[in-house]
Amino acid sequence: MSKISKVIARQVFDSRGNPTIETEVFVKDISASAICPSGASTGTYEAFEKRDIKNKKYLGKSVLKPVEFINKVISKKLKNYNVHQQEKIDNLLIRLDGTKQKTKVGANAILSVSIAVKKLSSKIKRIPIYKNLLVNKNFKLPYPMMNIINGGAHANNGLRIQEFMIRPDKAKSFSEGVRMCFIVINKLRDLIKKMGHSTSVGDEGGFAPMINDNESALKLIVKAINLSGFKNGKDIVICLDVAANELIKNKRYSIHSKKYVSVDKTISKYLKLIRKYKIKSIEDPFGENDWSAWTKMLIQTNYKVQIVGDDLFVTNLERLKIGFLNVSANSILIKLNQIGTVTETLEVIKFAKLIGYKTIISHRSGDSEDTFIADFAVGTDSNQIKTGSLSRSERVSKYNQLLRIEHNLGKKSKMHNIN
Repeated sequence: MSKISKVIARQVFDSRGNPTIETEVFVKDISASAICPSGASTGTYEAFEKRDIKNKKYLGKSVLKPVEFINKVISKKLKNYNVHQQEKIDNLLIRLDGTKQKTKVGANAILSVSIAVKKLSSKIKRIPIYKNLLVNKNFKLPYPMMNIINGGAHANNGLRIQEFMIRPDKAKSFSEGVRMCFIVINKLRDLIKKMGHSTSVGDEGGFAPMINDNESALKLIVKAINLSGFKNGKDIVICLDVAANELIKNKRYSIHSKKYVSVDKTISKYLKLIRKYKIKSIEDPFGENDWSAWTKMLIQTNYKVQIVGDDLFVTNLERLKIGFLNVSANSILIKLNQIGTVTETLEVIKFAKLIGYKTIISHRSGDSEDTFIADFAVGTDSNQIKTGSLSRSERVSKYNQLLRIEHNLGKKSKMHNIN
């Protein structure tokens, strides 16, 4: 009763209005589907996103060839496979591609199949997706790292830093955490309006006001936190995603201004911002190959700030092992499409937990209504989730799914220890 009968893929669209892949996997007349997200700020070592670059009808962005490969090749290969054998299926998909970064088939094609298989397995078992992953009991809800101001590659303003986020550290439940963020976001909107700026939002739902320096954004956020009746650094903390890959030239960085300066000067400025604004988490403070700068940063923050590797690790076990040996970070961002299968992603999470890293499950800037990562965060016991602001339905859908999970867990629902 659990053998895959067919696999059907189609081209759909993501939150940026670009084509992406949706795959539906069937066991007789029961099916489940998954949509693959797409990033704007991507690391060099990420798994490959395959597009029809010669198809001018979609400006070179269509995914019709990967869709055809799923329908003609993968569907036949997976027929009669047991849908519950995720590892076996994922390994077949990896072998079908046969390249290190999945350049032949495309990680976007492979991942859409892999997630759909996990969803269908859960459906047939009649259990929620989060109960079909790593954790068997004592499920905990992640803390939201909510993106409230967009800059960098996610907005058209002059901000160097890509994401300014808040995390409700004093929340005793997920719903309380969302409520706290909701209040701060509304106070921030009022402040931006009073400044005469637009309250339009960037790719991930955070405001994208036309302000040009990082400290102006940080001051605004602190003011919004205070107006909400919360204490910055205690009730709510500020977290940053720098995306330094976009701000490096000849091993010098233009993170704090348009001027490129040394690693030591960049760290010195980071330390001032950490002290002044009580920042608790910084993602990608340096470039993906600048291992020594990461180590310096970790040491100079006395290991008390969450230093998160995204472009540095790209959800890749080999990269994570190098980072561990170099003492380069203490946390890892997890994006399924950076590696391409559910199985490989779980292996990275297992190793990260083994070495004492925090795992943060993340969306992409080009996302969809698919809520898989919400269940994935709970089912992998990850203590934080990044999925944008309380704006744009492709972001809010993940928060709503986590609220459903919290409701279904009832009195058993607990939050992670954030420290």
